[in-house]
Amino acid sequence: MAWNWELERWPDFEWNRDLLRVREQAFVENAAIAVGTMRHLGKNDREDVVIELLSSNALSTSAIEGEVLDRDSVQSSLRRQLGMSASAFRSRPAEAGIAEMMADLYRHPLAPITKERLFEWHRMVMNGRRDIADIGGYRLHDEPMQIVSGAFGRQRVHFEAPPSDRLAAEMGSLLKWLDLTSPEGPEPLAALTRAGIAHLWFESIHPFEDGNGRIGRAIAESALARAVSTPTFSALSKSLLRHRKDYYAMLEAASTTLVIDDWLSWFADRALEAQKSADDLVRFLIEKTRFMDRLHGALNERQEKVLLRMLAEGPEGFTGGLSAGNYATMTGAPPSTITRDLSDLVEKGALLRTGERKATRYRLNLTTDA
Repeated sequence: MAWNWELERWPDFEWNRDLLRVREQAFVENAAIAVGTMRHLGKNDREDVVIELLSSNALSTSAIEGEVLDRDSVQSSLRRQLGMSASAFRSRPAEAGIAEMMADLYRHPLAPITKERLFEWHRMVMNGRRDIADIGGYRLHDEPMQIVSGAFGRQRVHFEAPPSDRLAAEMGSLLKWLDLTSPEGPEPLAALTRAGIAHLWFESIHPFEDGNGRIGRAIAESALARAVSTPTFSALSKSLLRHRKDYYAMLEAASTTLVIDDWLSWFADRALEAQKSADDLVRFLIEKTRFMDRLHGALNERQEKVLLRMLAEGPEGFTGGLSAGNYATMTGAPPSTITRDLSDLVEKGALLRTGERKATRYRLNLTTDA
């Protein structure tokens, strides 16, 4: 079996130019709506939205690689990177590094992808690592760069990247293509098409010893942002994490062919899903502010603590809904107090109650006009 980079016509990808026409238009329209929504937010609310979106992307792109990061640490580092008020929370190297790359994407949405910028991103993503020989440069080792799974002796090779001595030429071709196909270039491509091809092409080269997935997704985010001349406020990595198994399968399937209609169609759907997720988050944060303002001065300390904990879960909400047992764990209150607190929150319109007895659950009532 030949890999895509071994095929005679590499890297001349083939796809139906009309395949994504409707989805490309939807992406541009959605981006314009998102920018308009952000402009109606106050400075503090806008900062909160930016931090939530960037931290969500940072946590998700790391989680795709199996790395679990601390949300507070990432957000604190992002605030420092963007010159916002930051807590004294000390970020670990991994959180600080991924936050620095996300901040660079946000601050410089129109900056082109260059070799120097990629090397800087690699240094950021590998921050604190001592087991990587070639940080801030393409891999140099002679051993094959393979993506494998399975126990030793029964390993399955999902992909093998070009050897190290080809990387300079391979990456040179990709970077040249990115310039040619940029919105200002002589051969501009639509946003979803360009981002999808760029991501697949980069992952096919796999130029770094580690961190290729995170940097490849950053390249896709950059392509989307440059197409609309503003940070996209998307949640691409969050969408890809939600479909991680399919994500890997689609990349693997695309690694043996130059006909990429299936990959582009799948990627475009994930990018549009990411836009909706980001829009849901923005609307949630707006409602969250209104929600707490409406209840200001009407809550006891226990109630406020629980509501803030529920709100921290984001638009998807508290998994399974809030139970009396959850309330006890968070507050340490006795059953009679919990019953009174929860009944009071329902009466105030803060929570909606469903179920009976042990199946009783409570969910936030963010859309109430009470």
